[in-house]
Amino acid sequence: MSAVASTGNSLAIDASERLRARMAAAKLSVTWLGTRKALNTEQRDQAAGSFGATGKFVSAGKKLLDTSHPAFKAVTAIRGQAVSYWKNISLPFPEPGIRLIKQSEIERFSTRISSLRSELRMAVEAMQDQYEELKSQARTRLGNLYNPDDYPASLVGLFDFDTEFPSVEPPDYMRTLSPELYAQECRRMQSRFEEAVQLAEQAFITELSRLVEHLAERLRGDSDGSPKIFRDSAVTNLTEFFDRFRRLNVRSNQELDELVSEAQQIMRGVNPQNLRDMPSLQRSVAEQMTEVQGRLDTMLIERPRRNILRRGR
Repeated sequence: MSAVASTGNSLAIDASERLRARMAAAKLSVTWLGTRKALNTEQRDQAAGSFGATGKFVSAGKKLLDTSHPAFKAVTAIRGQAVSYWKNISLPFPEPGIRLIKQSEIERFSTRISSLRSELRMAVEAMQDQYEELKSQARTRLGNLYNPDDYPASLVGLFDFDTEFPSVEPPDYMRTLSPELYAQECRRMQSRFEEAVQLAEQAFITELSRLVEHLAERLRGDSDGSPKIFRDSAVTNLTEFFDRFRRLNVRSNQELDELVSEAQQIMRGVNPQNLRDMPSLQRSVAEQMTEVQGRLDTMLIERPRRNILRRGR
């Protein structure tokens, strides 16, 4: 194994140990009313027959409620805020539904989700006030497919989310009952955290690559040289990324750290308006970001090989 690969492995191991010591597993559990339902056999056969098809080889469903209704969109928006917040302050973990947050962030995370739950309850109550209207619209749109039994008496309690902090470490009692099994579980969890480091790196590289590519493409303009209109978010999303990287960086990849620092330096003092007003600044930022993009592309291509080297240590 080369010195570079060995150094990379060492950084990854150190990072996984830091994750294990400083982070906590967090789940955001979501309860949500289903708004689609499969047609029954008779309805499916009838639908299939209109195409000359056999019913058992066709799947068909109906939409119970109009999810574009303002009351329903208000409820969905709060769920989006909760999921976005959870992901924004956490890192991925190779177990379904689990992400890693800093132990110091647990109280703030719980408080924020609790606040959003209160907002969700109020939004659901507001939607309940319009529930009869929603069902009336469904009756009109679904025609003979409408079935009142598909609809609960009340929407209250059918939309919710909550936080959980499951332990991902082997229980202490296993140490006494079966030291060998305990050691095995410790090794398994160490492997999980090493994989979490890889997932975090991959997520950061992919996101930065997407943001840098988008900004550079906007600034370069069309092939005829005419400028493209870009939104403020092309810049502000990068700024938010830098902040999140600073808070959650596991310091496992020196090359990634250097690229983020370089991109941040390029954007220092740059705002959307002076990019619009100063063509020379546009060209300079576009050229530098294109170079960063090229190095990020190389990192994305080389990821599979680096992962194999780590697993083979």
